[in-house]
Amino acid sequence: MKVVVVGGGFAGINLAKSLAGNTDIEVVLVDKNNYHFFPPLIYQVSTAFIEPSNISYPFRRMFQHKHNLRFYMGRLKSIVPAENKIITASGELTYDYLVLCMGTETNYFGMENVKKNALPMKTIDDALNLRNHILLNVEKAIRTNDPVEKYKHLNIVIAGGGPTGVEISGMLAEMARNIVSKDYPEIKAGNIRTLYLVDAGHALLGPMSKKAQDEAYRVLHNLGVQIKLGSPVKDYKDDTVYLANGETIPSHTLIWASGVIAREAPGLPAEVIGRGRRIMVDEYNRVQGIPNIFAIGDICLQTTDKNFPGGHPQLAQVAIQQGKLVAKNLVSLHAGKPLKAFSYNNKGSMAIISKFKAVVDLPKGFFKGFAAWLVWLFIHLIPIAGYRNKAKLAYNWFWSFITNDPTLRLIIRPKKKAVAGVSEQVEKTKSPAAAPVAQG
Repeated sequence: MKVVVVGGGFAGINLAKSLAGNTDIEVVLVDKNNYHFFPPLIYQVSTAFIEPSNISYPFRRMFQHKHNLRFYMGRLKSIVPAENKIITASGELTYDYLVLCMGTETNYFGMENVKKNALPMKTIDDALNLRNHILLNVEKAIRTNDPVEKYKHLNIVIAGGGPTGVEISGMLAEMARNIVSKDYPEIKAGNIRTLYLVDAGHALLGPMSKKAQDEAYRVLHNLGVQIKLGSPVKDYKDDTVYLANGETIPSHTLIWASGVIAREAPGLPAEVIGRGRRIMVDEYNRVQGIPNIFAIGDICLQTTDKNFPGGHPQLAQVAIQQGKLVAKNLVSLHAGKPLKAFSYNNKGSMAIISKFKAVVDLPKGFFKGFAAWLVWLFIHLIPIAGYRNKAKLAYNWFWSFITNDPTLRLIIRPKKKAVAGVSEQVEKTKSPAAAPVAQG
C-alpha cells in the first residue's frame, strides 16, 4: 500500500514516523522545503535570539534507516482524485491513500497594501527576512538626521494579539531594553523606539483564560509596549499604518501576526471546502465523499468531535494527535479492521510573554510567572527534531537568558544575481532523464 503525505509539519511528520518500519506500507512525504521546522519558535529566529538550524531538521536525515519512508521535494500544484495522483512542480506521484496536511498561510483579509508591504512570520524565510529588516532599520536610523525618518525606522507595529503577537512583542521589548543601548550607543534605549501591539479583539491571547489575558497585558504594558485593542489594521501604505478607529502610526515595520487561512488544495470539489478554506472531513479525518483522501492538522475542519462541534483549534497538539491516529487507521484499513474516530485530548495552552514570564492554562487550573516560563521552555524543547538540536537550543537559551546578549544579530542578504545564476545553471543541466526531484 502506498501512502502519499503532502506537508511535513507536525501532522505529516508524526504520521510518517508512526508508520516507520511497517514494511506493508510505503510512505512518501512531499514538501516544498527539504526540512521540517518548529513554527512556535519562529519568532525567536526573527528576533536573532536563536539560529534557524536550532528549529530545523532535514527530512532525508530524519528518514535515514527508515526503509519504508521516502522524501520527495516538490510543491503541490493539483490533486487528481479520479486518477489517484497528485501533480507537483517536480512531477507526478500516484497513491493508494493521500493525506493532506499542508497547514496554513498568512491571511491578509483581502488588504492588498498590507499583503504587499507587511512582514509575515510563517516560515524560516519570513523570519530571516524580518530579522534583516529590523536590524537594517536600526542601522538606517542611526545614520539619518531626520527625526521623522528616525522615528519611522525605530517604530514597530505588531498586528495580532494572539500568542505569536504577544511573544514577539515581549521579545522585541526585551531587546530594546537590554541590547539597543549596548549595540547602538547613538540611541537612548527606550527613548525613541516604540512598540505597538494592535488587535481587533478586546483582549490579548483571545482563546486563553481571563487570568492569562490580564497577565499578558500587565507584563507587556510594564515593558513599554503600547497596546491598542478593538482597533484592527485597515491599511498600510506610504509607511503609515491605518487603524479602524482612524488613528495612524508612522512606521517602516508592520509585523503581521493577525490571522491564517488554510493552504489551497487544488482539485478537491468546492463543496468540501469550508470556513477558512479548511477541508471538511468525517470523524476519521477522511475528506467528505472521498474515502481514500485524508486531511489532518490545521488544514482540516472536523465537526464530529462532541467537545469541539465548531471544529478544533489550529494548534500543534491537534495536528500531532490526528497524525498519530490516522497512521493507526491506515494500518487498520490495510488489515481490513474498523477505524477509530478522532477525539481531541486537550492538554492546555501556554504563551511566553517575556524573560521569566509566561502563562499556562490547563484543563484544571492556571499558573503564571517563573514556573510557567520553565514549563514553557521544557514543553517547547521536547518536540524539537534531533538530539543535537535540542542540546544546542537549550544551550543557546541558557546563554542568551543569563547574558541578555545573544550574538546572532547578523544581517545576511544573499545576492539575487547569484541566486539567479544558480537557477540558470540548474536549467542548463536539466535533461529528460533527470529525476523528478532534480527538476524542482
